[in-house]
Amino acid sequence: MSVQLNHTIVFAHDRQESAEFLAGLLGLELGELWGSFLPLVLSNGVTLDFATGPEQFTPQHYAFLISEREFDELLARLQEGGISYWADPRFARPGEINHNDGGRGVYFRDPSGHGMEAITVPYGGF
Repeated sequence: MSVQLNHTIVFAHDRQESAEFLAGLLGLELGELWGSFLPLVLSNGVTLDFATGPEQFTPQHYAFLISEREFDELLARLQEGGISYWADPRFARPGEINHNDGGRGVYFRDPSGHGMEAITVPYGGF
């Protein structure tokens, strides 16, 4: 068997709010609550298991490879929702997207402060 990422836990201040936020922006459906985890299954089978975390946790970075059509839909949802977005990981270019590696990319924060990224071309243009 080849090694694959199967799932990861995403700590949140409110698992429902954070999971619904990301699912809505990416156009995905949430799974059923499983124990203390609220799963969001990505198209490659990897599951983000949202859990209400400890009061203090370190925000993480999550990057999603999406199609050009999905990028258009995501950007429209960000704009329609009045959600801040940036072209860069340092959040220095607000209201812009990037065109790295011949694709498009955008950064935004989820309700718990995690840095989210969506790109249409993997780094290196592969």
